[in-house]
Amino acid sequence: MRRGLVVSAPASGAGKTVVAAGLLRALSSRGVAVRAAKSGPDYIDPAFHQAATGRESVNLDTWAMPPGLLDALAGGAGGDVVLIEGAMGLFDGALAEPGRTGAAAELAAHFDLPVLLVMDVSGQAQTAAALVRGLATHDPRVKVAGVILNRVASERHRRFVADAVTAAGFPVLGAIPRDAALALPARHLGLVQAGEHGDIEACIARIGDIVARHVDLDAVVAAAGPLMPRAGDWQAALPPPGSRIALARDEAFSFIYPHVLAGWRRANAEIVAFSPLAGEAPPADCDACWLPGGYPELHAGRLAAANRFHEALRAFAATRPVHGECGGHMVLGRWLEDADGVRHPMTGLLGHATSFARRKLTLGYREARLVADGAIGRKGAVVRGHEFHYSTIAEAGNDAPFAELADASGAPLGPAGGRRGQVTGSWFHAIARAA
Repeated sequence: MRRGLVVSAPASGAGKTVVAAGLLRALSSRGVAVRAAKSGPDYIDPAFHQAATGRESVNLDTWAMPPGLLDALAGGAGGDVVLIEGAMGLFDGALAEPGRTGAAAELAAHFDLPVLLVMDVSGQAQTAAALVRGLATHDPRVKVAGVILNRVASERHRRFVADAVTAAGFPVLGAIPRDAALALPARHLGLVQAGEHGDIEACIARIGDIVARHVDLDAVVAAAGPLMPRAGDWQAALPPPGSRIALARDEAFSFIYPHVLAGWRRANAEIVAFSPLAGEAPPADCDACWLPGGYPELHAGRLAAANRFHEALRAFAATRPVHGECGGHMVLGRWLEDADGVRHPMTGLLGHATSFARRKLTLGYREARLVADGAIGRKGAVVRGHEFHYSTIAEAGNDAPFAELADASGAPLGPAGGRRGQVTGSWFHAIARAA
C-alpha cells in the first residue's frame, strides 16, 4: 500500500525544501520508491524534488484545483512513499471557503495523511514544544506524526528542544545541525532554479548525506500514513490550445506546471519545445504557441537580439493563437526594461511594455473570467491560477483585456492582460478550470 506524509512547518523559511530534498534523496538512495508533490503554486521547489528522486514532482492546490483533480494527480504520482512539501506555514492559505484555502493542512485533511513538522529551532529552545503542541491541536483533522528539528546549534541545544518536544507527546525523528552546506542560493522569485546550479547532483547528494546522518529514515517511513487510492477525474484540467503546441522552453521560459502539460497530453495534444534564446522559431507545423513564465528579465539582451524568433513569432501569430504567461507576457510587449534601466525591444505583438527596474511584488491567487475565446478557453470560462512577479507594467498600451480578474476571496480586481487578434497575454499563471 502506498503511504504518504505532508512535510510542513510553522512558517516560511524553516528549511522545508532543503529537508524535503534531503529526505527524498536519502530515501531514494536506500532503494525506497519515493515520489514528491508540492502544496500550492510553486515552480521552483518541484525541480529540486525531481533532482533528488529522478521523478517528476506534481503540484497539489486545494484553492485552484477541485477535489477530483487533486485525487487524479495524487493517484498518478506513483511510488511507494509520497512526500508532499507544504508552502508557507501549515495552516497558511487564502481568505476563502474552508477546504479551498490552499493551505498544506487541507491536503493533510483531504488525503487523511499525517504531518511531519520541520521546526527551525534557531533562537529558541523549549518554546518549540509549545509551537508543536499548538499546531497539533489547532485542527482535529490534522495529525502531527513527528518533528524534525532544523538548524540546531549544539548537542546541548538539541537536548533542550528534543526533551521538551518529546515530553509534549511528539516523537523527534531527527535533529539537523546548522550547516552552511545546507543553504540553497536564492533570487527575486525564490530559490535559484535547480537546472541553473553548476552541479545540482553534488548539491543534492551532499544534502541527502547530511539528512541521512541526522534523521531516523526508518521512523520517517513508519510515520507515513496510507494514501488510499481515489478515482479522481481530469475534468478541471486546462484544455490544450491546439492539437500540436509550440512550447518555449529554455532558461528564460521555464515555468509551466507539469499537470498542465499532462492534461494537454491526455487530450491527445502533442507538445513541441523550442528555444527563443537560441533564436529558434516556433515550428511551422504547430497550430498554437505558448510562452510560459520564467526569467526573461535576466536574458533581455539575448531575447532582443533573437531576430529570427521575433520574425517567426509575428508570422505565426498572424494565423494561429499565441499566449504568454507572466514572463511570456513580457516578451509579447513592445519592450522590456532590465534591472539597469536598459530598454530591450521585444516582439511587439501586444502594446504594453514592462520594467524590472521599477519593481513591485505582486503575489496572490487569481480567478480569471475570459472575455473572449482564446488559448486558455472559451469566452466566459472561469480559470483559477495565480500571479507572482516583481516586474511592472511601464506602459499599458491600448489592447483589449484578456480577462476580468478576482482575488482568492472573489473581490474583483478589474480587467487584466492584453488581447490583439489571436495573441493573448497576462501576468496570470493558469492552473485549472474552476469547479
